[in-house]
Amino acid sequence: MSADQGNRDRMAAERRASMSRRRFLRGTGACLALPALESLVGLGSSVRAASSTMGTTATGAPLRSAFVYFPNGAIQQTWWPKEGVSPTDFELRRTMVPLANVKNKVQVLSGFDHINATAGPDGAGDHARASGTFLTGVRVKKTAGSSIHAGISIDQVAANQIGHLTRFPSLELSCDPVRRSGNCDSGYSCAYQYNLAWRSPTTPVPPEPNPRLLFERLFGSGSHGERKASLLRRQDQQRSILDFVREDARLLQRELANRDRHKLDEYLESVREIEGRIGQAEKLAEKTPDPEAPTPLGIPSSFEDYIQLQYDLMVLAFQTDSTRIATFLLAGEGSNRAFPEIGISEGHHSLTHHQGRQDMIDKVAEIDLFYVKQFARFLEKLDAIKDVDGRTLLDNSMIVYGSGNSDGNRHTHSNLPLILAGGGGGGLTPGRYVKAGGVPMSNLYLGMVDRLGLKGVERFGDSTARYDAI
Repeated sequence: MSADQGNRDRMAAERRASMSRRRFLRGTGACLALPALESLVGLGSSVRAASSTMGTTATGAPLRSAFVYFPNGAIQQTWWPKEGVSPTDFELRRTMVPLANVKNKVQVLSGFDHINATAGPDGAGDHARASGTFLTGVRVKKTAGSSIHAGISIDQVAANQIGHLTRFPSLELSCDPVRRSGNCDSGYSCAYQYNLAWRSPTTPVPPEPNPRLLFERLFGSGSHGERKASLLRRQDQQRSILDFVREDARLLQRELANRDRHKLDEYLESVREIEGRIGQAEKLAEKTPDPEAPTPLGIPSSFEDYIQLQYDLMVLAFQTDSTRIATFLLAGEGSNRAFPEIGISEGHHSLTHHQGRQDMIDKVAEIDLFYVKQFARFLEKLDAIKDVDGRTLLDNSMIVYGSGNSDGNRHTHSNLPLILAGGGGGGLTPGRYVKAGGVPMSNLYLGMVDRLGLKGVERFGDSTARYDAI
């Protein structure tokens, strides 16, 4: 064998080994990076330079925001309060009675619309549009393929500016399986119904439906006293993967044509950015809490227990300042889940098309009540925990609870059923029934980001003005 042939064989073997290792590392990276690197998304130089007053109250305590979604709208006559002589003088109707203990810390909001969820020329698909529009304010593209298009969601707008203050820029929770493809509603992708948060118009942020995995992502695996070590091991694994990536890139450099070198440079730049994120995460990891709460076993068989466990994890995340931004999809829009816990065997969505049948209306109202009971329990837990400034976690939060459908029987998207809970660190005026009079819900979000101290958010979705009367 000639020396030239030997060199060629050696280089070919090196390329094969390199490509084989790259494929392996991509597979490994997908498994290892998702729970750890996901927590580092949204950290850029402009964010690091942001004012330290963002995301805090006037007292310096963390200011938290959460967005909780329930599906299929609500029965109007049992949802809206009975008005009194003033906004603070209102009577909770049946669906909201569980909120009685925190009535002075919630605002019932009426008159907010999502017109981009209406049919228009797009025809059927109200459920997909309802949830796809809820936090984005845009008309989502009707497609069941890979060309999905919505808009960045308001939680991610906030995470991009204040996410660097915590170990996790945002958390996404769900009580439904994650779906990002397929046709779920009259030609609309499942991505719109099973993802509330959108990092970009084409990239939903998948929620975590497994309480155990969410807990381990927040605090590490193992029992109390072992979790911090597990997080450090995971970061070591990430650094090892990045070392391999750099070496693979070096070997690949000489194989590329000139037109591909620019792409490789961009790739290496992203690797360097990830290294910077890991460095930031390691600094924050020194403050990683280790709660005495046991690690959840997984998804409970009871839907009520499931919801409560996910809510409890959100409380822990806020209490430990692991994140200040969260979204929680209680069930995908159009959910046809039955509720044996409360004696309802029929599917939720089927019941909402009641066509005026009182027995079906009553059952939907019971489901609405079931969901509000779980929300009320969540608020009471937040209100029972003292924050660093002496207020409660609820006092220093802004929690939106609502649906992108109003009347599930007729699929309307005006006068959406909404609750805004918490005091916003003193920036909100709770204990009221607020009637906005028919304005885009995007206007409400602008009012909320102002209280978070975000900069440069002049428009959002279909906003027409800033709604400040909250």
